[in-house]
Amino acid sequence: MLRHIVMWKLKEHAEGADRVANRLKAKALLEACARLDPGTLHFQVGIAQEGLECTYDVVLDSTFVDREAMAAYQQHPQHVALKPFMKAIVAERQCMDFEI
Repeated sequence: MLRHIVMWKLKEHAEGADRVANRLKAKALLEACARLDPGTLHFQVGIAQEGLECTYDVVLDSTFVDREAMAAYQQHPQHVALKPFMKAIVAERQCMDFEI
């Protein structure tokens, strides 16, 4: 199995919206990708919440049966379509993939 964790810190303003609005839109777009590949075992999107310690705005925590399943998810047209929006709103991105 392969674990895929990505964290994004968003710009204060981008794509005509503020950080809070873009955080919610990013969450919705990512959650719509949860079932793109049958090899996806776990898919959870979290966003920063007031009153809780957060250094990033959005996090994706996902698990795939293998590298091929993760590649299929990443190459799926719906996932590819959200990348321009994410690139436009993101100030920083961190990613870690590891086998479990």
